[in-house]
Amino acid sequence: MHCAVVLGAARAASTAPLLQARLLGMARRAMATSLLRVPPPQGLLQPLTVPERLLLGPGPSNVPPRILAAGGQQLLGHMHPEVLQVMDEIKAGIQYAFQTQNRLTLAISGTGHCAMEAALLNLLEHGDTALVAVNGIWGQRAADIARRLGANVHELLKPPGEYFAPWDIEEGLARHKPSVLFITHGESSTGVLQPLEGLGELCHRHGCLLLVDAVASLGGAPIFMDQQEIDVLYSGSQKVLNAPPGSAPISFSERAREKMLRRKMQPLSFYLDMGWLANYWGCDGEPRRYHHTAPINSFFSLREGLAMLAELGLESSWERHRANCTQLCQGLRDLGLELFVKEEKARLPTITTFRVPEGYDWKDITAFLMDNHAIEIAGGLGPSVGKVLRIGLMGCNSTSGNVDRVLCALRDALGHCRRSRL
Repeated sequence: MHCAVVLGAARAASTAPLLQARLLGMARRAMATSLLRVPPPQGLLQPLTVPERLLLGPGPSNVPPRILAAGGQQLLGHMHPEVLQVMDEIKAGIQYAFQTQNRLTLAISGTGHCAMEAALLNLLEHGDTALVAVNGIWGQRAADIARRLGANVHELLKPPGEYFAPWDIEEGLARHKPSVLFITHGESSTGVLQPLEGLGELCHRHGCLLLVDAVASLGGAPIFMDQQEIDVLYSGSQKVLNAPPGSAPISFSERAREKMLRRKMQPLSFYLDMGWLANYWGCDGEPRRYHHTAPINSFFSLREGLAMLAELGLESSWERHRANCTQLCQGLRDLGLELFVKEEKARLPTITTFRVPEGYDWKDITAFLMDNHAIEIAGGLGPSVGKVLRIGLMGCNSTSGNVDRVLCALRDALGHCRRSRL
């Protein structure tokens, strides 16, 4: 009896600390709960659901399984040799897509907007003169950014749907004597493809650098960075390359690199400082140093997008986009719709614009396609809002079957959408 009492007391003594710890944990959790004023969001307690849609707007485009799989790989460290090898392969892929041998070639950790800002803030200093060709929203955005940087900005203006001739550019260069000319190769807000032949030579004759936005055109329309003497060229990952948005190819000529080296002040952004980025991407011949934690899985996706473009071949990609754009344009005409860009040679092969048909509300048409056909097309943007509808055929989405599908959906929408009383 005495032994049993002693053993029972011993067990109680041994379990007391455990019980005390449990009670203390419960008290702490109760105290923490009582201090919370914001409950867990109910939406986050539900499973994520993403609908299946055919993205035939101006971007992003659908992501094929191979690129989805690449983006779903397990993370590696941003300085691991395997990641640096992927970055080297991305550089080579960009050089192929841009048709350049520029050493300073890399991908910005950000969207095409980020690349636009990176290009302008590295090239321009306070008081520099910039000439911006504006025939849609991207010229407007570039002018806005350049003004924020303290540049003296002059705009060359064309109505939406038109492009700039060499004599338009030469007149602006002679009058304003800029150090940088910005122009958009593929104006996605209006569907215009800007001819680039001779512009680089023209700029250099006037002591000016040529900066080109190719976010909507890369891989879908011919561009030759070195042959066309383009000094800075940038694009995005989410259009013809079919990767998720978040990484942006960019390249600088030797002329552009030398201008950056002559800067009196450092660029206003550390994150987008091309000196630091050039080192991280192995473009300056020096040992790579940490600059920022890169979006590793976005790089995996971009690498695969560039690989798929290389496997298809640029010329085959250009031809595919041209042929499907031609088929789409004819189909739109057959529906009685009016193409927004009059000249065939000036139509962007990746994004086709047509006028909102008289008596229809463009929002009704886009909503009908989304709700009844699970297809996205878009209305206008910037100066084209309310004037046009936009259909994008980019990368894996540029197929004859998708042309037939969107034309069938449009025919259905025109037959069912209620006409506006305005």
